[in-house]
Amino acid sequence: MRVAVTGTPGTGKTTATELLDTDLDVVHLNDAIEEEELYTEVDEARDSKVADLEAVREWLDGRDNVLVESHLAHLLDADRVVVLRCAPGELERRLVERGEPAAKARENAESEALDVILSESVRVHGERNVYEIDATDRDPGGVADEIAAAIAGDRDPSAGDVDFTDYL
Repeated sequence: MRVAVTGTPGTGKTTATELLDTDLDVVHLNDAIEEEELYTEVDEARDSKVADLEAVREWLDGRDNVLVESHLAHLLDADRVVVLRCAPGELERRLVERGEPAAKARENAESEALDVILSESVRVHGERNVYEIDATDRDPGGVADEIAAAIAGDRDPSAGDVDFTDYL
């Protein structure tokens, strides 16, 4: 089984997956991209690396029983995709608090309000394989429990339950 845990930066993916009790091998993809040099260039304006998704796919090839955590995870092969969501205002606050430039934080908040990652996840994997979790006011342990329920099949797929368009 391959599970993708994805969402806009700042939704709590890393924190929740670190608390997750699972037999799956957890891969924090952003760390792997850095450590394995799985990127094509550095975007100086955004202070980020541009992932080489083909190189990432090759690096992951043959790995079974894995959970891949990243804002890019939904672009990879997966049996189930868990999309963490967060109210855009809260998301923007979290990103600024952790040192992101205000413009980048605002861009991510707008992306969250527009359901960018959720809609990409549904387009790539289909509604039946996508599990949406609103992590806005949830403690990370509770979010980890919801991820575990999705992995175990104890939770129905959901996509489109969360609506942040009022932020726009």
